[in-house]
Amino acid sequence: MQVVTDPGGRLLWLSPALPGRTHDLTSARTHRIIRICERQGVPNLADLAYQRCGPWLTTGTKRKPLQDLTPTEKTLNQALAAARALTLERQR
Repeated sequence: MQVVTDPGGRLLWLSPALPGRTHDLTSARTHRIIRICERQGVPNLADLAYQRCGPWLTTGTKRKPLQDLTPTEKTLNQALAAARALTLERQR
C-alpha cells in the first residue's frame, strides 16, 4: 500500500493493496501517485526506493559500492529521515 500524508500527518491518499512482493516504486507507478503529485505540484519526501523518480520526490543518497557517504550526505539523509519520521509519528 502507498500512503500520502500532508506535513501535519493527515491522510491525503491511501492506495488499494497490491501483493506483498510488489516493490514500492512499482506500486507507486501502478497507482500513478508520482505523476499525480507532480501534476498537482505536491512535493514528497520518500525513502531510497524512490530515487531518480522525478523532481517532486526528495530522497536520501544511497551509498555507492565500496564508497562511504560523505559527512554532508549522511547529514542530509539523517535530516530527511527525521522529517519523514515526524510525519509517520504524527499518524499514530
